[in-house]
Amino acid sequence: MTMPLRRIGSLEVSAVGLGCNNFGGRIDEEATAAVVGACLDAGINFFDTADTYGGTKSEEFLGRALGKRRSEVVIATKFGSKLDEERKGAAPAYVKRALEDSLRRLGTDYVDLYQLHRPDPETPVADTLEALAGAVREGKVREIGCSNFSVAQLQEAEAAAADGLPRFVSVQNEYSLLERAPETGVLAECARQRIAFIPYFPLKSGLLSGKYRRGAAPPPGTRLAGMPAERQELLLSDETMDAVEALERYAEKRGRTILELAIAWLLAKPAVSSVIAGATKPEQVLANAKAAAWSLEASEVAEVDEVAPAPA
Repeated sequence: MTMPLRRIGSLEVSAVGLGCNNFGGRIDEEATAAVVGACLDAGINFFDTADTYGGTKSEEFLGRALGKRRSEVVIATKFGSKLDEERKGAAPAYVKRALEDSLRRLGTDYVDLYQLHRPDPETPVADTLEALAGAVREGKVREIGCSNFSVAQLQEAEAAAADGLPRFVSVQNEYSLLERAPETGVLAECARQRIAFIPYFPLKSGLLSGKYRRGAAPPPGTRLAGMPAERQELLLSDETMDAVEALERYAEKRGRTILELAIAWLLAKPAVSSVIAGATKPEQVLANAKAAAWSLEASEVAEVDEVAPAPA
């Protein structure tokens, strides 16, 4: 299977990417190397990490796992989430420090896509863009993006970029068959501004992976198994499991898995560029990659939306 490629600004990325939030947390460096190797073998060239993932270990593990193959891939990382009292936010001086720290941990001299992890209410976005413009001029960043932005925040960034500053070419927000918030405005804004949308948590913490069953405890080692009981109960509610089971039936009738359906449905959305899904094992990488081969027709997307409609 040849992995389809899509665009994020000037970057050419695989339709399915790898979310690296498990590196340094749920899996160690050896397991990380196995997952990264499986991605490269499957044609996945897009790796999305952040300075906070794994307590900074994710960037380190990813950089070492890629090694001499760094030039073959697109690395996206993020800044702005709180590491400690000094390392947080999007003030210009910190942007420069955060970037240098990420470059060192990744073992590279440039980041392909550098993303503001979340809006910083204490820093005007124009100030942040000014700092990022310097990084782009220096060749340390190829493209810039944002994450967890609302329509109003995207519009504010667009207005700031009109003064000659670089523009965000992507926004990364949570989006899945079970989390439809972007449909209330952000996807339309992405289409208007021609911004690539990158969904995170496409499997809704594994709920759309086929791992969980109604009334059964989450299997050991899964993401939900490590959550408090009340959080498990909320995520595995009867309403949610009704939707999951209906989606499983729809996929099974077509010889597919619910995981493949969840990713293929996102890839059918015009604004979506690459779907980043996490993995802790090589076989999960292969399952994620396989989903890119299923191209849903508009009529099928409509059918899926009837099976699991967005909340009113």
